[in-house]
Amino acid sequence: MSDTILNIENITKSFPRVIANKKVTFDIKKNAVHAILGENGAGKSTLVKILYGLLEPDEGNIKLNNKDFKVNSPAEARKQGIGMVFQHFSLFDSLSVKENLILGIDEKMSYSDLENKLENISSRYNLPLDLDAPITALSAGEKQRVEIVRILLQDPQILIMDEPTSVLTPQEVESLFVTLNALVKEGRTILYITHKLEEVISICDTVTIMRSGEIIDTSSTANQTAKTLATKMLGQKLDDLKTNYDI
Repeated sequence: MSDTILNIENITKSFPRVIANKKVTFDIKKNAVHAILGENGAGKSTLVKILYGLLEPDEGNIKLNNKDFKVNSPAEARKQGIGMVFQHFSLFDSLSVKENLILGIDEKMSYSDLENKLENISSRYNLPLDLDAPITALSAGEKQRVEIVRILLQDPQILIMDEPTSVLTPQEVESLFVTLNALVKEGRTILYITHKLEEVISICDTVTIMRSGEIIDTSSTANQTAKTLATKMLGQKLDDLKTNYDI
């Protein structure tokens, strides 16, 4: 049995005057945290939007569990097992946590079933929520929890996290990492989109580096440092690079 969950082959996507993705090819393994690392404009966002059904590729093929994967909307992507938490949250500020969760579910579910699933998800994945709290009263980390729970209610195989720590405190980052590790231990795969080098080393098993729309390298993070990652990401040696380098 293959340990690969997602095969991405020769994905190309062009916009006027720019090729955002050029023959992007790499595999993602099951039960792992896989980083896509690159500067702004490297092509990361275009690629994950294709995976989540927000864009269609001009060329190339994607396979999920060795079956052709073609989706035209986020709802289709979720049905096939891919969920995504965006950098900018898509919650309704005028509503409560509970109301946002109900609105975010594609399938019909009774409130009692929802409560049971929420209790299970919260305890298993370190995601406590106050269902009656208004969204406006939540911190960035708490809002992100709502987004993650909303996706987990639909039981995805792959969870895409888009720049997940950009607005979090250090304590919230630590809590997020506990959640991601718990998800992987239970058989899910995390696709972690970032430009933060130290996070790749601390939380990710594998890293794919993009530059100018192309894949530069895919490798284990085991022997990587912030300096080696930055050299690949930027295409030049950085002799004086600090370990907390953040593009």
